[in-house]
Amino acid sequence: MKIAVTGINNVDNPGPGVPVIRGIRESGNFDGEIIGLIYDALEPGAYMDSIIDNSYIIPYPSGGLDLLFERIKYINEKENIDVIIPTLDAELFGFAKLESKLSELGIKTFLPSTEQLILRGKDKLAAFCEEHDILVPKNILATSQQDIYEISSKYNFPVVVKGIFYDAVIANNLDEVFAAFNSISTKWGLPIVIQEYISGEEYNVCTLGDGLGNTIGAVGMKKLYVTDKGKGWSGVTIDDPVLIDLAKKIMKEIKWKSGAELEFIKEKESNKYYLLEMNPRFPAWVYLTVAAGQNLPYSLVKLALGEEVKNFNKYEVGKIFIRYSWDLITDIKQFENISVNGEMNNE
Repeated sequence: MKIAVTGINNVDNPGPGVPVIRGIRESGNFDGEIIGLIYDALEPGAYMDSIIDNSYIIPYPSGGLDLLFERIKYINEKENIDVIIPTLDAELFGFAKLESKLSELGIKTFLPSTEQLILRGKDKLAAFCEEHDILVPKNILATSQQDIYEISSKYNFPVVVKGIFYDAVIANNLDEVFAAFNSISTKWGLPIVIQEYISGEEYNVCTLGDGLGNTIGAVGMKKLYVTDKGKGWSGVTIDDPVLIDLAKKIMKEIKWKSGAELEFIKEKESNKYYLLEMNPRFPAWVYLTVAAGQNLPYSLVKLALGEEVKNFNKYEVGKIFIRYSWDLITDIKQFENISVNGEMNNE
């Protein structure tokens, strides 16, 4: 079996690709090869011999679907890929639209529909939550700087300014909102989400849905250390049935098909959970689910192959992940090979 995985940019803001691969390899049932699909020749995962067998550069999503499909078609002719697992937000729409064409090549996927991706978007999530009685911070969708002036009449400061795909900044006044609006919109476009700030502790759930409303597994985690970019650098699995039941309710209502990360804030005064975001793929801390007893990455592979997957009903509480940096040494010839030829063999 050959499985291709994206998002192996294992840097200070890591993608989920490497931990997804670790879960697959450590399932005890995988005896195959892993193909790394990368966007840059310096993505560290491509040089990890124990993680990736072969790597290929693919075009950025902005290059268009035709270019992406032709590149995957070329890679498939050489590798005969069984399953592709995209792990980055910005590429999921493209892969979802190519699902039928990939299937014609014999490549299986397990992806949310474009409708589901739209529904969980930062600009649509509040409406979905209100419809299904799920607490969510109030927000304004700003398509121009003029919309920013609505803040003063609706919210108290601080507020959270978010990009449609990535980035979030806490702003304490209008000047900071304007600065964040300009910075984020330049990178990710419009609209910009300006969200009510909820004071409390952050909790996350990594989960996997079968597309029919059933939750295959769900693991709750509390962040212990957060970087200046807002990324969890360590966290611990927790026991909170209320949190897990809420995650399962969301997965049921949206009938989510694939992995996801649900980000919550537990308000200090009420102790109630507010859904901040629903990320449409496994998080970079997904390997913690494997360590806690729910191998969600390998379960996704089995779902893609049409195999029966049983629900996980429990996980080990008190498992901690601590992310760290490690200098990976390789040869310039490897870098030259992937830079010039767009592919590399780690054998």
